[in-house]
Amino acid sequence: MTTPDATDTTDADAAHAGVRLPHPAASPLSPADAASPARLWPVLLASYIGQFLVVLDVSVVNVALPSMRDDLALGGSALQWVVNGYALTFAGFLLLGGRLADLFGAKRVYLAGLGLFAAASLAGGLAQSDAVLITARAAQGVGAAFLAPVTLSLLTRALPEGAARTRAIAAWTAVGAAGGAAGGLIGGVLTDLASWRWVLLINVPIGAAVGAVVLLWLREQRRAADRPALDLPGAVLVTGGVGAVAYGITETESAGWTAASALLPLLAGLVALAGFVAVEARSAQPLMPLRLFRVRAVAVGNVVTLVSMVGGFAMWYFLTLYMQTVLDYSAIRTGLAFLPHTAALILASQLAPRLTARFGSRTMTVAGGLLTAGGFLWQAAVLDADGTFVSAVLGPALPMAAGIAVLMALLTDVSTSGVGERDAGGVSGLVNTSRQIGAVLGLAILGAVASAGHGTPEDGYARAFLAAGVITAASMLLVPFLPRPGRATPERVHP
Repeated sequence: MTTPDATDTTDADAAHAGVRLPHPAASPLSPADAASPARLWPVLLASYIGQFLVVLDVSVVNVALPSMRDDLALGGSALQWVVNGYALTFAGFLLLGGRLADLFGAKRVYLAGLGLFAAASLAGGLAQSDAVLITARAAQGVGAAFLAPVTLSLLTRALPEGAARTRAIAAWTAVGAAGGAAGGLIGGVLTDLASWRWVLLINVPIGAAVGAVVLLWLREQRRAADRPALDLPGAVLVTGGVGAVAYGITETESAGWTAASALLPLLAGLVALAGFVAVEARSAQPLMPLRLFRVRAVAVGNVVTLVSMVGGFAMWYFLTLYMQTVLDYSAIRTGLAFLPHTAALILASQLAPRLTARFGSRTMTVAGGLLTAGGFLWQAAVLDADGTFVSAVLGPALPMAAGIAVLMALLTDVSTSGVGERDAGGVSGLVNTSRQIGAVLGLAILGAVASAGHGTPEDGYARAFLAAGVITAASMLLVPFLPRPGRATPERVHP
């Protein structure tokens, strides 16, 4: 336990050095331990493993869907809800999960989210009916929504803005991207060698091990007097609003943008979000303080993140379809084919902080976006029925994956900068929500582009990659509106 004298000495030394320590009521580490490598390892482990699990479960189920259908006699709509049940609750509860971490502590919310995620995985792995499986997947999404913002806010609370935090966020981005890339391979191996049930059951022992580390070694100080009340009306409105918008967008893929099944939830969701803004403007303790949007890094960074993710979703989804339906790859072979993407993601994420220190964040963000867009256009040009791994997959993989890694790492760093530790969870939830809504919107838009017109499946996938390249390049037009590095923001001047 830190003594008052030790704390005072640490604070004084930090102030003299110009370093702003995390607030003790919000930091996952005690002030005296915040910069200690021995105390950082539980933060890094909890952050990276949690992010890997959350992203992995978005993609790992896809290759197991045929086995689930055959084993449980699932219909087409039930099979779709195995995927959408997770995606919709994940998107809907992200802002609430992020704010709960600010109110009740990152450690508590992390353990609650991880526990729910593991319990739902167990229920889904043992499910004997479509109703139980879909319910379990929806509960998984809620657990993931509580977990995902904390995995990011753990880093932003423990590390002050600067090179060390940029490197940590770049690694966090790489781990998440690797989880998405590894999902197909892990899901294929588990399904082929064991059962589709292990795609879900594998989360239980991993969750138990990580939960033990967090429970025993992750420190957190929180004073009861600092705990504000939960903004329940705001929580209900934003959760329902984001969930309804996400549902409406997913419905457009099958029903079209003018169908009532898509328009009604979209309109209801927008009305709920408008109500959320009105409630937050009048609330003494809002769930998402609107003052955060006066911080230009938060406002512009989230807009760029959402728009760029509309195109960024194409690499995993449409390339998987191309390899399995056109090139006739097995699930395991498809997963192995994504290994170059994973390697490029990890390498580019590690290089991004060094390049940013030399050329600046705005320059490198644009470079990452244009590299990604170029990879998409290259992919669109080489998709054909006679394509090989080298000609149609490996070549475009490198610029696509490397560009996405740089783009997402820098946008995440920028979008979480300029705010105090008391809002770290809320801002992290906002960033994750922007990414998720962008991905859902991207699936609807690019799916419609792929299915429009005539031609072979690979022609449709090529059109989707072409559209993704155009959208990603266009999103870079917003980057000049990001603040220059080092410029003070209202939140930093008046914490």
